[in-house]
Order: sequence, then C-alpha cells, then structure tokens
Amino acid sequence: MTLLERINQYIAQSIETQVKVAEEASIEVAKAAETIAECLLSEHKLLICGDGTSGAIAQIFTSHMIHHFEQERPSLPALCLCANTTTMTAIAKNGNYNEIYAKQIRALGFENDILFNICSNGDSANSVQAVQAAHERNLQVITLTAGDDGGNINRLLGPNDIEIRIPSNSKPHIHESHLLIVHCLLGLIDTQLFGLE
Repeated sequence: MTLLERINQYIAQSIETQVKVAEEASIEVAKAAETIAECLLSEHKLLICGDGTSGAIAQIFTSHMIHHFEQERPSLPALCLCANTTTMTAIAKNGNYNEIYAKQIRALGFENDILFNICSNGDSANSVQAVQAAHERNLQVITLTAGDDGGNINRLLGPNDIEIRIPSNSKPHIHESHLLIVHCLLGLIDTQLFGLE
C-alpha cells in the first residue's frame, strides 16, 4: 500500500466512525448540550477532566468555555481538573494517583454542578473514582466513552447521567470523535445561551 493509499484509508475510516457517531450518539449529544445549558443558566459550573489525549481535549473544551468558541460571548464557568499539575502531582506523589480528580471534585464540586469526564476506554481508575466522587457530591455526570460497553464508568452511571459512547475501538478515531463532540457541544451551548448561530 502506498503512502497516499494509507492516507485515504485512514481518512475513510475516520469518516466512517464520524458517520456512526452521528447515527448512534446525536440524541445523547443534544441531551448533554441541553443539560449543560440548564446547569449554566442556574449559575452552576462544569468540572472537566480526562487523561492523556483526553486531558488535552478537556483543556480545549475548558478554554473555549472560558474564552469563546466561534464568536465573542461572555465567559462560561468551567474548571479543568487536569490542568493544575502542582495539585495533580501532589496528590499522585503519595501513591494516590487514582484520586487526582476525586479529591478536587470533593473540594470544588457542589450540588447541581456537572462533572464532564472524557475517557477513551471507560476504565481509567482516576476517571472511575471521579464519577464516584461526583455522585457523593450530587453532581450530574456527562461522560465521553467508547467501545462496546463503555467500561466501568458505564456501570456507575445513574439515571440522570449521560454517556456519549463512540462506536469504535481505535484510539485515534475515538479521540477525533471526542473532539468533534466537544465542538458540537460548544456550538449548541452558544446557540441556547446566546442565540449564536
């Protein structure tokens, strides 16, 4: 296979995944956008987390919430739990890496806030404990997962929580889809709150 053929194959597979996301997850994306808008209108906030590439997507989401997405508008309250390396490494150095988000949620999360968790496999121990901590503090959970069953996070979700699951096991395509969903959510939030098109 030539390099050009490989490029075309990769792009075709990515598009196929995005089409499946549109077919299988659009209802959950719309529901998540409505839930986030209601949270913000009630003067609550989002706590956002993820590991590795998911952490980068979490930071992108947070930066667009606080600054703006496509058009200028007021800042929206969002806190990225994976951006404070001092706090994360302080918790992790005592052997509590799985608590790096849970401890922050217990300190900063209040009832009716939302935990927005991004986890490409649904099984990361720190994401699992983040969901548990969110439930302890009466936060609603919106989570981006992937694969056949959404992993351990799926099994923790309550009736009011929202899972947006990517129908793929390819990490690159999962991350591409998670970023696409974040961009969809940002646009939908701006439309609901500010009438921006």
